[in-house]
Amino acid sequence: MKGRKARPHPAVPLHYPVPMRFLAALLLAALPAAAQSVVLTPETVSAGSPVLLQIHAPQAASIDADWLGRRVQFFRGINGTWFALAGADVETPPGPSTLAIHLHPASGPAQDLTQPVEIHAAQYRTTTLTVAPQFIAPGPAELRRIEADQKLKEKAFASSAARPLWRGTFRAPVRAAPTDSFGTRRVFNGTLDSIHKGMDFRARPGTPVRAANSGIVVLARRLFYEGNCVILDHGLGLYTTSMHLSRIRVREGQRVAAGAQLGLSGATGRVTGPHLHWSVRWQGASLDPAQLLSLNLKSAIPAPQP
Repeated sequence: MKGRKARPHPAVPLHYPVPMRFLAALLLAALPAAAQSVVLTPETVSAGSPVLLQIHAPQAASIDADWLGRRVQFFRGINGTWFALAGADVETPPGPSTLAIHLHPASGPAQDLTQPVEIHAAQYRTTTLTVAPQFIAPGPAELRRIEADQKLKEKAFASSAARPLWRGTFRAPVRAAPTDSFGTRRVFNGTLDSIHKGMDFRARPGTPVRAANSGIVVLARRLFYEGNCVILDHGLGLYTTSMHLSRIRVREGQRVAAGAQLGLSGATGRVTGPHLHWSVRWQGASLDPAQLLSLNLKSAIPAPQP
């Protein structure tokens, strides 16, 4: 009748008393796999770059990943976010690469989060150095020692802790001015010998050298090229190495906190003068130590309060 208001159809309710947590779960389930985005820090990746990977995936039970032929191991952080610390080796050729990621929820099918990652070229210089002849053309006794040293290093790098041992952002291992020597092509005594896969600090002899982050000492002894050398395992394939020490103050198997003294700087091994050579290695890839020091890792694992 005219003037009468229409009544709502009885089959259509006016209110939906749905709990908000149930509604949120429905919305999350309705999101496509691509919505579970992977965040890379830094966004631009070059040869030698360490990279922090981040995925917000509270529903994930585990994450499998592979990049540049190396296994990427994610660990669960706070608030349902997963992290991994990875990187591109200093000798990685520029061009496209594939970051393969598969997220496995507690129930249901896996989600494919695979995405392309462009590797940019890094500009490194060439430097000329002069060292003692035995370090360029070692004799039979030196060659035997070099071979034995190589086996020791392979053993040290063979088994990393199954969880991250580091906490918070890495810090410089010594109070001394650093150089931009990482990645330089090094000509020793007139012959192109190697790529410098570490960072040099102009440390005076006897300067305390400290752990850049917490970890386990997996090697602490004198080697032919490295001199007095300490290698720390920080877990999940991440290692830092301190070379050319005058003294070693830790033992193999010892667990150290960030800032613990590893030894004193010096000029042992193949050197042109006193300094600290400090290198970073992830799953066999040599990474730029300066970039690791500038990478903010507090969101992944906060550092312990003093």
